[in-house]
Amino acid sequence: MVRFIFFVVASISLLGACGNEIPKMGPDGKPLPKLYRLRQQTTAEVQFRTLDAVNALRVSAQRSALVLNASLNAAAATHARDMSAQNRPWHFGSDGSSPLDRVARAGYKYQLITELISETYETELETLSVWMENPDTRRDLLDKRANEMGFSWYQELSGKIWWTLVLGSGPDEKALTEDLALIMDE
Repeated sequence: MVRFIFFVVASISLLGACGNEIPKMGPDGKPLPKLYRLRQQTTAEVQFRTLDAVNALRVSAQRSALVLNASLNAAAATHARDMSAQNRPWHFGSDGSSPLDRVARAGYKYQLITELISETYETELETLSVWMENPDTRRDLLDKRANEMGFSWYQELSGKIWWTLVLGSGPDEKALTEDLALIMDE
């Protein structure tokens, strides 16, 4: 009987502890962020989830949807890693390169619209939300000229993530289709 009572009390205590986890608090009084590990996901999953979120925001603002561009993804990945190496979020590479230089090196032959960067422990969607709250980065994300996007990151062992999003204005698919139709008619 004593064992049964002990088992019941231990079970209730264990169940009670499961639902009442006290979050660890930071010096600002806010709960510390949970570590977001990107290696548990594929690059494509994160990129397409971000693209879908950006496109939802753009469509709701009556802007055209974007497509991922491999060259812009490569430029974003290079800069995210480089920001980590420099340990500062800024738009210049350790070699003095600008966003224009990086997209050209990655083989992008069209117009660069903007580069957005972030140093954070937050997820890609939380980072996108912060960018949308800032009037300048919101305007960049909703730029009418943009039709292509590159997105990448670098995560340090500590969990810190360096995000880079690049927007470009590649060839207009409608114009290309019309040009192709003209060529076919000749």
